[in-house]
Amino acid sequence: MRKLFAFAAAAALLFGCSESENTYTTESFQTDDHGLFIANEGNYMAGNASLSYYDPGTQSVENEVFLRANGHLLGDTAQSMTLFDGKLWICSNNSGVIFAIDPTTFKEVGRITLPGPRYVYFMSSTKGYVTQLWDNRIAIINPSTYTITGYIETGMNAAEASTEQLVKWGDYLFVNCWSYQKSILKIDTRTDEVVGSLEVGIQPESVMIDKNGKLWTMTDGGGWEGNPIGYEAPAIVRIDPESFSVEQRFELKKGDFPTELQLNATGDTLYWLNGGVWRMSVHATELPAEALLSSGLSSSYSLTLNPKNEDIYVGDAIDYAQNGMIFRYSATGDLLDSFGVGICPGTFCWK
Repeated sequence: MRKLFAFAAAAALLFGCSESENTYTTESFQTDDHGLFIANEGNYMAGNASLSYYDPGTQSVENEVFLRANGHLLGDTAQSMTLFDGKLWICSNNSGVIFAIDPTTFKEVGRITLPGPRYVYFMSSTKGYVTQLWDNRIAIINPSTYTITGYIETGMNAAEASTEQLVKWGDYLFVNCWSYQKSILKIDTRTDEVVGSLEVGIQPESVMIDKNGKLWTMTDGGGWEGNPIGYEAPAIVRIDPESFSVEQRFELKKGDFPTELQLNATGDTLYWLNGGVWRMSVHATELPAEALLSSGLSSSYSLTLNPKNEDIYVGDAIDYAQNGMIFRYSATGDLLDSFGVGICPGTFCWK
């Protein structure tokens, strides 16, 4: 793991050098009010992450828009992105950069550098939190000045630390700890201290709050028999954030590989990938008997829902080496269209 971190630092250095040596010609863009950003992770250590933009109204896609608008690359491994304060923020994990981008023109307007950024959550125009890989701290940032202002100590082993997604409930943030971990952390945003930890199962990979104020996570069960933290059936878990206790645990089959747990815009329905697209009401008492749609895809890799009509978008990484595809389905599971994007379409963000 320490060697991997060194590689990441080297990649960030190489990425920084490549920007000053590029000869790309820039283009001008002007996007509509409603569209879908797709961050394509690229190949690890290749520095070929990219940004695509899809217009549902015209069913048209533009690829490599960040490169074409800025004349330089998006870096190595585009991990996550979010819209806040009129900017699109993309964590380029292995390059150690969070890019701030104008969502209309795709122009870079600022950046924050720190090792291994995974996810960012903003409290205000002057405060946000960044989870990290290979670092047991959560960084506190000022998005207005693009600076790091502090850190939250999590107490985890730094060599095995991996804080991931963040979600707010009242004055608290809940953060899932994924790689070789079992817990959800509770952070008091008034003091920036960890005030609780709840074991939910092996390697929780997400956190979200539904319309009833309940906290949800999905565990991957460890993923493989030899995982030193253990190997068990993955599960979808509902948590009461007030008492910080597990209310219900929906166990999948051992050997399943569920991922990409999502909530629809109204917060009443869960979706996830597990060899297809599955759907379940937040009021359900048992898992659905069958998938909403069977994938038929080479590698279902990412998932999002159009907040306006609940169309389902599935990212297909194919063989993780060539450019990927996005397949768009209706809310009833009918295939509507598909379009090509970059390598490993990993995360989405709606404008």
